[in-house]
Amino acid sequence: MAVVSRQDLGFQVLENYTATSTDNPPAQSLAVYHQSVTPGVKRFAVLSCGWTFIFLGVIGLFLPILQGVLFLLIGLIILSTEYAWAHHLLRKVRDRFPRIAGKADEASARAATWLRRFSGRQQ
Repeated sequence: MAVVSRQDLGFQVLENYTATSTDNPPAQSLAVYHQSVTPGVKRFAVLSCGWTFIFLGVIGLFLPILQGVLFLLIGLIILSTEYAWAHHLLRKVRDRFPRIAGKADEASARAATWLRRFSGRQQ
């Protein structure tokens, strides 16, 4: 059995496979593919991350070691990709605090880049 590695495509193909009576026949070809993230898993990860930042932001409002407002803004930016209410609330914050809006735009661009990398899509 020879193993041919195709690292540029992200998977390996096993060639020259000979099945014997003791081997179980493969259900599919013997290719091990890099599977992209499914939309459900991606949505769960985005929601988990966003709500975690919101939770840390609420805790940070009462603890001096955490930056509560920063974590709340990051959570809102992440959740605004999934929830309309978070998007509207973020828009109100932008209108009220235009200086922070510029920093939020930078953070939003970074989060979008991170999410593209996480989901495996390139633009």
